[in-house]
Amino acid sequence: MNSSCQYLGNSNTAFLCNLQNGCHLLTLKMMYSSRRKPVLYFKEDRRHFQKVPRPEDVNRFWSGKCTVYKLFGLCMVLVLVSLLWLQLSCTGDVRLIDDGGLPRQPCPPERQASAAEDPSWGPHKLALLIPFRERFEELLVFVPFMHSFLNRKKILHEILVINQVDHYRFNRASLINVGYMESGNDTDYIAMHDVDLLPQNEALDYGFPQEGPFHVASPELHPLYHYKTYVGGILLLTKQHYHMCNGMSNRFWGWGREDDEFYRRLRAAGLQLFRPNGIKTGYKTFHHIHDPAWRKRDQKRVAAQKQKEQFKVDPEGGLTNLQYKVESRQKLTISGAPVTVINTQLECDTEKTPWCLLN
Repeated sequence: MNSSCQYLGNSNTAFLCNLQNGCHLLTLKMMYSSRRKPVLYFKEDRRHFQKVPRPEDVNRFWSGKCTVYKLFGLCMVLVLVSLLWLQLSCTGDVRLIDDGGLPRQPCPPERQASAAEDPSWGPHKLALLIPFRERFEELLVFVPFMHSFLNRKKILHEILVINQVDHYRFNRASLINVGYMESGNDTDYIAMHDVDLLPQNEALDYGFPQEGPFHVASPELHPLYHYKTYVGGILLLTKQHYHMCNGMSNRFWGWGREDDEFYRRLRAAGLQLFRPNGIKTGYKTFHHIHDPAWRKRDQKRVAAQKQKEQFKVDPEGGLTNLQYKVESRQKLTISGAPVTVINTQLECDTEKTPWCLLN
């Protein structure tokens, strides 16, 4: 369509355009935005029409305008679908590695260098032991976070989740004993690590605790527990030192107290406890992701249990009387981070510790 326009010079910057089917006065306005480039658009002034446009011209105009909106909408849909696909296939990916071979990895796992390839990684390897039951939301966050954190610090490691699948009350100490027993000979020290505690300071040391047990989540740094004899949350020990303590007591069914008893074992074994020095982040050193409203802790204490546990060392219990059965082992990747889940059935002597069952 041939046309010619004449500038009218009014305040709205108008042009009078001669079209084949008549004259239209089109008003050109400028729109400005602080976040976008200036946008031009034409506004029709129907008061100056000399002829009514043909229906096919109107249809062509509106169809062209709708096509632009449709194209923009299609682009937005494609972007949203792409983002959703990435989220499902990468960030939240949990894939089982079976005997048939490795599945396709949408998120490439972070590879750990060996000491032979890069001596800066050191000769030691950590077994990160996670006592676990039904806390999958925390696990999906914990595994990739800790894998990346330890890789940045060049700590050779293996993450072991000891998953309690029996019907007894939760027994954190026994699960840590199982993790120690089931960890491979290629690891020479362990970390007793809660699944809901994430280190936020890169200066925290997860290296080999040669001199003695190293309490990473010390009372000065832990967001909740601040008494001097606290050794829970995150504790590093060589396997030799853990064996000297005969592991942890197996009589603590339900939540709490096993850490306090283990502190007495450390002293009885003549081991000196070490804690971080020079950390300036205080109670913000760790991110505690446990939701007490959603995850109720089993804190019930019956009379016999109180009498057995209160301020006493278990002289017989530990690695020597641990009873358990490994139901299965599964190797998983969570967002590219490798983890081994050891599904474990603990056994309970109901005559010695009847509180392993709750009526």
